[in-house]
Amino acid sequence: QVQLVESGGGLVQAGGSLRLSCAASGRTFSSYGMGWFRQAPGKEREFVAAISWIGGNTYYADSVKGRFIISRDNAKNTVYLQMNSLKPEDTAVYYCAAMNAHPQWRVVRDIPSEYEYWGQGTQVTVSS
Repeated sequence: QVQLVESGGGLVQAGGSLRLSCAASGRTFSSYGMGWFRQAPGKEREFVAAISWIGGNTYYADSVKGRFIISRDNAKNTVYLQMNSLKPEDTAVYYCAAMNAHPQWRVVRDIPSEYEYWGQGTQVTVSS
């Protein structure tokens, strides 16, 4: 069982930056692939970024590539999402999620239903 708690959301002007954190409970954090997803009002939850359990493999949605950076610190049981050059369309509730080490990680890393554990979400609002 893994519990995830996100923090770092808030209100920021367009062009600004925020860093989200996701703290995980449990002693096997390093065996989980981690993902960030977001959901805007009236829209489906969408993939943002993912990082493999050791951290050597990262993957981004095209909409955030070059602006967002996902990283993890397994010693601190924490995954981060550094968000730069924020745009109003980045406004959403951001969720982190954990997936047990998966043999097809590169295939499933952007699929919400493949993640077993989810945080409660943190609101990010970007004003124009």
